[in-house]
Amino acid sequence: MIRPARPDDMAVVADIWHRAWHVGHAGHVPEGLTAARTLEAFHARTPARVADTTVAEVDGKIVGFTMVAGDEVEQVFVDPRSHGTGVAAPLLAAAEDRLAAAGHDVVWLAVVVGNARARAFYEKHGWRDAGDLPYEVSAGGTTYVSPCRRYEKAVSIGGTSAPGR
Repeated sequence: MIRPARPDDMAVVADIWHRAWHVGHAGHVPEGLTAARTLEAFHARTPARVADTTVAEVDGKIVGFTMVAGDEVEQVFVDPRSHGTGVAAPLLAAAEDRLAAAGHDVVWLAVVVGNARARAFYEKHGWRDAGDLPYEVSAGGTTYVSPCRRYEKAVSIGGTSAPGR
């Protein structure tokens, strides 16, 4: 089941975000950023994000989430224990639909260069690599620049790509 997050979901979201972020980013982002991404840091970040978070439940247990900001699918994470179970595709589609319903016809996301699994997933689901994106991230009072790729997709309500794009 895909549904909007509730405030009481955010601790589980933080736990998943921490585990999945380290699986996808370790060795691909600046070392200081990896060290700053503690479980406590994720727990501090999530409560303020409930309104832009969508979760996926399997058997009543949250196993993944997305967060959107503006025209960006900002976060897409599935608990590593649920990788390969088909949870990510409906989560991504829900984020695309949400941004299309908000009036965006082209949306984007950032993928760290070394995360080949995520890059292949997005490409399989119609996202186009639009080039280099030095993504600035602040953590622990320091700003880091992560080497990312910007992916874009034309969307329309209902999750279908807009024609001619």
